[in-house]
Amino acid sequence: MPADTRNWIDIALWIWFSLTALSVIYVAWDLITRTPEMKVMKWAWILVTLYTGAVALVLYTLSCREPTRIAHEKFIAPLWKQTIGSTIHCIAGDATGIIVATAVTVMLGLPMGVDAVVEYIAGFAFGLMIFQALFMREMLGGSYWHALKATALPEWLSMNAMMAGMIPIMIVLMTKDMRAMKPTSLRFWGVMSLATLLGAALAYPVNWWLVKHQLKHGMGTERALGKGGTKVPVGTPASGHESNMAGMKNDSVSGTSKLLVAIITLAMLAGGVILAAHYGDLSMRASG
Repeated sequence: MPADTRNWIDIALWIWFSLTALSVIYVAWDLITRTPEMKVMKWAWILVTLYTGAVALVLYTLSCREPTRIAHEKFIAPLWKQTIGSTIHCIAGDATGIIVATAVTVMLGLPMGVDAVVEYIAGFAFGLMIFQALFMREMLGGSYWHALKATALPEWLSMNAMMAGMIPIMIVLMTKDMRAMKPTSLRFWGVMSLATLLGAALAYPVNWWLVKHQLKHGMGTERALGKGGTKVPVGTPASGHESNMAGMKNDSVSGTSKLLVAIITLAMLAGGVILAAHYGDLSMRASG
């Protein structure tokens, strides 16, 4: 890569992460001082803004930030905003597990193909066991085991789509630029940011289907659901965002529909792996 190109990439990354820092500060300040989002979603928005910078700030302003006092419930009710909330929750858990696993595996010098498997497992495990089952257990009756079972399928479907976008970006860009394989390099975090953005874009339509069919929660507000969520019995009549929160396990969705969506997400994941293998190098190690 020519020196001029490398310099411009580094300059662009410094600008991007400077904007990211400002975005994180603003989103955190707004969530703490004025927007009554649920506690778990406050953490999710802050983490996702850290990973995706100004893009997350724009989405936060359009879909979550309370425009006027006592207006959050109505503001977040549309399905597209509910879906953004669901996707943000997915990214916060899955991308955190994936990024941490990537930092560890590249330092261990494992082949990129092995890295991808470890990252998938880590992302799914962290997203399911922490951001879904642990943080959502009160909304699903208080039992961690019940919450784990109730959220496993939606989390897996969302994770497949998320990883379908992240795998080719990480493997192709890292194998083209060895500096991007070092967690101490700005290039590494630039790749993680870009991969997270593409993963989120692919995960959005899957989350739309999950929220629409009440298999996954959408956006919430602490005034209605408590700081982190009060117990909402499954099947309790509700409207707007509350129905999405309460109906995370909807038996009206047929097994055939779930199987079809599972096949689609697996095909997406397979496509991501094929792209990574074709344009990248699954056997490459960080050590060279």
